[in-house]
Amino acid sequence: MPDSVTRLIEAFSRLPGVGPKTASRLTYYLLRAPDEVSATLAEALTNLKASTRFCSICWNITETDPCPICSDESREQATVAVVEEPLDVLAIERTGNFKGLYHVLHGAISPVNGIGPEQLKVRDLIRRVEVKNILEVIIATNPGLEGDATAMYIHQQLAPLGVRVTRLARGLPTGGDLEYVDTMTLIRALQGRNQM
Repeated sequence: MPDSVTRLIEAFSRLPGVGPKTASRLTYYLLRAPDEVSATLAEALTNLKASTRFCSICWNITETDPCPICSDESREQATVAVVEEPLDVLAIERTGNFKGLYHVLHGAISPVNGIGPEQLKVRDLIRRVEVKNILEVIIATNPGLEGDATAMYIHQQLAPLGVRVTRLARGLPTGGDLEYVDTMTLIRALQGRNQM
């Protein structure tokens, strides 16, 4: 097999959810596809890295800093939903039911994977609560061991600041990811959140 084909299969295989068979299918599809398909993909990948950055306020992915959500003065500035990943912001935004701001942690506490609070954007969240007039922090981490550990840690860190800390109501499947939850379940979880 040519080296260029092997390298592309290996590159695709490093993507989450892409195994060796899928990586091979994608590679062979691109070999047979018109040149513009490969060129468009290559350009999109280059632009992705060149054009995106993290918002300096919420750590969501954006092309402008601050991001459009943080810049929107019509949103509830005193309410912040804390999520694990940028895809979780999209999931909540799809409900059309949340009008506050976000804070993206970029992961969850997972000692097994060597991820502690210091690898997450928790310190930035605490500084944000200290400086801004934040009245409620909604912890919207994924239900499950890692999400629950992260929620408890954040709650402990925010408790001395006197801010109201709530957690999304259960009804979300344990072990599930927010990005895959249907809109009605997510709306109910937002509306039924509980004080921690």
